[in-house]
Order: sequence, then structure tokens, then C-alpha cells
Amino acid sequence: MVANMARTRSAFGFAFMRLASCLMVSSVYGDYPHFSGRYGDQTQKFQELKASVFRRDMVSLAASPVAAGPQPGSPSPRVYPVTSYGADPTGDKDSTDALMAAMADAVQASGEGVLIEGITNLGGARISLEGGNYKISRPLRFPSAGVGNVMIHGGALHASDDFPTDGYLIDLSSNSSSTYNFEFITFRDLMLDSNYRGGGIFIPKSLRTSIDNCYIAHFTSNGILVQDGHETMIRNSFLGQHITAGGDPGERNFSGTAINLMGNDNAVTDVVIFSAAIGIMVSGQANVLTGVHCYNKATGFGGTGIYLKLPGNTQTRILNCYMDYTGIVAEDPVQLDISNCFFLGDAYVVLKSINGVVNGVNIRNNMFTGSGKGIDIVQLDQSSGPFKEIDQVLIDANNVNGMTARSTVARGSAKGNGTSWTVDFSSILLFPDLINYVQYSLSASSGSFPKHSLRNVSNNSVVVESDVAVSASVFVMVEQGKKLPG
Repeated sequence: MVANMARTRSAFGFAFMRLASCLMVSSVYGDYPHFSGRYGDQTQKFQELKASVFRRDMVSLAASPVAAGPQPGSPSPRVYPVTSYGADPTGDKDSTDALMAAMADAVQASGEGVLIEGITNLGGARISLEGGNYKISRPLRFPSAGVGNVMIHGGALHASDDFPTDGYLIDLSSNSSSTYNFEFITFRDLMLDSNYRGGGIFIPKSLRTSIDNCYIAHFTSNGILVQDGHETMIRNSFLGQHITAGGDPGERNFSGTAINLMGNDNAVTDVVIFSAAIGIMVSGQANVLTGVHCYNKATGFGGTGIYLKLPGNTQTRILNCYMDYTGIVAEDPVQLDISNCFFLGDAYVVLKSINGVVNGVNIRNNMFTGSGKGIDIVQLDQSSGPFKEIDQVLIDANNVNGMTARSTVARGSAKGNGTSWTVDFSSILLFPDLINYVQYSLSASSGSFPKHSLRNVSNNSVVVESDVAVSASVFVMVEQGKKLPG
């Protein structure tokens, strides 16, 4: 069929070129009765030849099939329109049973081989909500686990007033003892309204799940909860407990968590979180957040944009995100990268001590814009005890406006006439009384060559002394980032 279509396109293209040539010749030569003699005769014969060839090509093209239609007996696409099961697209009647019947039929269809072991490939079956708005009174669940390659798309779901408050509109849980319940389940082009009764989507023990172009609102627990499993992709979506565009008078009372990642190897990309107490909670390893815009409950009201709650094993990358009046908290971070993000409205990063460990942390190339109140861009929460083990921490190259820069790398200088020069870095260095690398130079302006040395490093200050009084400038570079117990 592909070869026939290719030949058809080739024939059509050749005919089109002949038609274009014919029209060009006609426009150039036309029927010019004033031409006479041999030249006029040749022109007339050329036009007649072109016309005859064009007619033959058009007849040949008309006789050729343009595209083969469905053949009798061929399988129909596995699309399950929910209205054919009795679902009410107006949202007036309860459509729970109808929607679950469509899901059951999709799962019970014959599969096409397997995905990961124990998961049957349903071949891209689609449960279509047909652009309707459906009321449901209990969570939507597949009747059995062990299937994959199926999509639910194209409509809206809203919880009824008696929907269970501990439930989720869509629930992929199962009693199966398998490692994974489902694989390659896709939720696309959906609006989910939890009606302040529970959450939006629950994804436990599933592999390679996609949530794409979804709008999840009015949740009280989690907009999306990912538990165990891994490789859930959440992208191009919008989540908020209350539907607002910022400056909501009830912002202090926002609650719930928009996205809760309790599993590994997940990705959140190009997502907006506009209201919730916590934008994204991460308690699994090796997750990546990219292009996320958090303007949920502001830090000043007790909210958090991104909370990393996996002390000692963070392994998280936060890249190109927009933290809008709400910041980032990381408990005992180990292997954490926060890069190329924009922090607005005094939003900042908190490193929170649980067991006193911070290791392998990069906070660099970010922009911070504040109100001029002197808020530090990176802060330490040592209320549960000091950081005792510090290693490979790099906080540097951040662009700061209206806030106070904090860093683990600093440069400074002192100028004077005497035998001692002190450069104080306490206003810039993050960790108190911790300098483990110093490089300095002394430049004497009088042409003398005094003996000098580094005399003291304490309280984040560096003291350089010379053996004789001299007019000189001292330039110093210091680094923090390493402090081992003992």
C-alpha cells in the first residue's frame, strides 16, 4: 500500500508539473492569431501536443486509487467512547458505572504481546471522554492490574458531593502482588475537579506513566501522588487547590500538596502550581524538576514551593524553575543541583539539618530578586542540630538583586599602611566559622619586599601579617565546602 501511495504521489506530481508547464506555455504563447507562417504553425502544434499529454495524465490519475480505505474484516481501532456506555457528558447524572464499564472493556480486550514481564500490551486502547464533563461518586479504577499501553483522554471529571474524602478521582492501585501494577498508562487532555474531597490522580507501583496537559484543581490531599514504581512523567499541566492567578485573599489557608513524588526516577516538566501549601514534595531518589513555576502558598505565609524530604539521599535536580514568592527546602541534602532558576519576591533556599549532613550540593547560576529587606538567598536551618559533615558544597555565581548573597566561595581585599590586614567574609560565606582553603597575595606600593604570612583564619575572617610596616593591598580568595566529623 505504501508503494502504491508513493507511485500515486509520483504520478500526481508528474501530472501537476505537466499542468504547470501547459499553463506556462499558454500564458507565454497563448493563441496569437497575428503569428503566421512556419513559426505560428509550430506553436499551434506544440500547444495541441501539450493538451493531449495532459488529458492522458488526468485520465491515468483518475483511474489510480488515491488511498486504500479500510478493508472489510479489518480490526477497528480500540476506542471506547464513554457515552456509548451511558455516561452523561453534561455532568448532571452520576457516570461512575459507565466510565468503569468502558475501562473494563478496554482492559479485557485481547492484548498484543507484553510490555515488561506480567504486563499485557493493549495496543494503544483509548478511553475517550469525548469532550464531556462527567460526575463521579467514587474513584475510577481498572478492574484488574497487569495491563499497559492504554490512554484516558479528552474530557473533565468532577467529584460528587458524596465522593470519599480519602479517595482520588483516578486510582491505579491494585491488590496485585506484582512489582508493577501497570505500565505505559497515559492521562491526557483532562480536567479533574476534586471538589475539595480528596485528591486527583493516585499512581502506585506503576511504570512509565504519563500525565500530559492536565488541569487538576480543588484537591485537599494531593493533586498527584506517585508512590513506589518509577518513571512517571508529569508535563504541560496545571495544578491548584484553589483556582486563582495569584494574590488570593485566602492564600494563608491554602493546604494540600500539588505533586507528591514518593518514588524514583520521575520527571516534572513545564508544570504550573498556582495554589497549595506545598507545590512539590519529593521523598524519592533521582527525580528531576524542569521548567516548574511555583506560586502556591508564599514562604511568608508558611508555604513551600519544593520540599525535598529524603535526608541523606536526595539525588534531585531542579533546573530552570521559577520560584515565585515561595522557596525550596532540602533536608540533609546529598547530591542536589539547583541551577538556572529564578527566585522572585524574597524566595530562597533552605538547607535543613536533620542528621547534620550536607554533601554534594550545587546552587549556582540562579537569579534572586527581593524587596531589599536583606533576606539571605540561601539559609541554614540548624534547629535540630548543626551541620557536622559538610563536603563538596558549591554555592556560587548567583545573580542577586534586593537580597543578601550567600556563597561558599568568596573574594575580598584590604588596603592599609601597617603590619596587619584583615579581610572579613562573614557577611557572604554560608557556613559559620568554616574556611578550608585560602589563597592570598600582598602587593606593597612602596617597592619594598616585606616578609608576610597568613596568620589567622577564624570566624570567617582572614588575617595576613608582615614583619615590617608597609603600605600594601592584600587580595584573598577563600572557599568553604568541606568539614568532616572529628
